[in-house]
Amino acid sequence: MFPSQSSPAGRQRPDSLALPPAAVANAARSAAVHTHHADREHRLHEETAGLLTRAGFARHFVPRAWGGTEGTFDALLDAAATVGAGCASAAWCGALWAAHGRFAAYLPPDGQRDLWADSPDTRITAVMSASGEARPTRDGWLLSGSWAYASGVDYADWLLLTSTEPTEAGEPGGLCRVFALPRAQATVLDTWRPDGMRGTGSQTVVVESVPVPRHRSFLMADLTAGTPGPGRARCHTVPAQLGGGLLFCGPALGAARHALEEWSRWAARAALALPEAGALRLHRVLALSADEIEAAGLLLRDAAQRADAATWTERDVARNRRVAASVVGLLARAVERLHRTGVPAGPPAPAAVERCRRDVRTVAGHRMLRREQAAVDYARSVFSELAEELTEVTATARDLAPEVPHAEV
Repeated sequence: MFPSQSSPAGRQRPDSLALPPAAVANAARSAAVHTHHADREHRLHEETAGLLTRAGFARHFVPRAWGGTEGTFDALLDAAATVGAGCASAAWCGALWAAHGRFAAYLPPDGQRDLWADSPDTRITAVMSASGEARPTRDGWLLSGSWAYASGVDYADWLLLTSTEPTEAGEPGGLCRVFALPRAQATVLDTWRPDGMRGTGSQTVVVESVPVPRHRSFLMADLTAGTPGPGRARCHTVPAQLGGGLLFCGPALGAARHALEEWSRWAARAALALPEAGALRLHRVLALSADEIEAAGLLLRDAAQRADAATWTERDVARNRRVAASVVGLLARAVERLHRTGVPAGPPAPAAVERCRRDVRTVAGHRMLRREQAAVDYARSVFSELAEELTEVTATARDLAPEVPHAEV
């Protein structure tokens, strides 16, 4: 295990908020054993899905009133990176099942009861991009449409699907809402054919005129803003951009660490048969990639602790979004360097490095991790604060300036 995979010395985390280390390790081992199955079948192995649930991913952000953990982003990042070293797809599904439990905490109490009355380990798949049609009825809504990229849907118990209500004039573009419905009420289409992250099973779901009662819906704007409400703990009232992006990076961090470890074992053997110049080249590649992967881990740790802090500012939200987009770029560059660095006439690099490269590149392409928009939003938050400070300084200077009497004519 590389040093970057361990928790920083002195960092304390209440045991009640951490996912059980032994159970997470079991899930990681299963994910590693079944990674080829996940790639081939475009879904997780049933054993892996069960062990992720047993490790506490699904219940991690569930309210304590329903037996959940109300855990931290820091703890979830650790667990996702650990599983990601075995299989990034498994880590992705586990992290999203956790995140979607946080989303579902925005449902009214009766809606939460529908999901968690029997168990806090309900697995929830969510698609947050608005699609389909939600027609208001006397008791709620009638939901129809299709939603792509429903990760982990093959093992989901419930779905959260996002759509917009029609305006008062009956036209599209009304309030954006999230609707909860049992997985059994949707049809899953086999549409997931990516280059990487194949095992996430991010298929398309279709629903046709499914009635959704009022207590199974909430406003998307409340989730985006982290709006407080009855029964919502601190972990639930985190703006989407403050905590969301870093969770996408956890599986990529684990995959990059695994690629570095596998490549290092291969390079150590290959270097024995190389002249000094060839060995030094491998040394440089190892150092550069290790630097980037370890830096990514430190940045993510800082972002996770910022998301777990008691207070936050708009600049914190923009900073975390910027960090997530930057981190995934560091990881992709590090693994790409490992992948393309071979030895002439020597043994090929491990196949695991190629798989990790595909997975990290796919994560880096996610719309939540687009660096250009993240940079623009961060710059706007910084410039806005600076503009306010400059305005205050100018006003203060004007108030303190001595009055100069007009010259008598």
